[in-house]
Amino acid sequence: MDWPDRPVELTDEKYDEFIGKYPVAVVDFWGPNCIPCRMIAPLLESIAGEMKGKATFGKVDVTKNLKTATSLRIRSIPTLAFYKNGQLKKTVVGKVDRTRIIMELRELE
Repeated sequence: MDWPDRPVELTDEKYDEFIGKYPVAVVDFWGPNCIPCRMIAPLLESIAGEMKGKATFGKVDVTKNLKTATSLRIRSIPTLAFYKNGQLKKTVVGKVDRTRIIMELRELE
């Protein structure tokens, strides 16, 4: 399986395929004018590289992919959605730190 080492830009059309392809996936719902979103982006880039082969990360721009954001009831950004085997296990809203993201990932193991 090809594991990306950085967050993958997702669209409404590619979302379901992405979350179903990897055993553990984290999706960042963000927007271009969201300052907290921009603050956690480098953190997610770093963790994605470190977790290659264990978890994969995606990004959904909610301003361009309303279908997915609406269907998942994303009301605030940033929101991180944690998936295991294609099933949504948890969402975390707001700016989070590295420790929290790693803790959430360990709970999925």
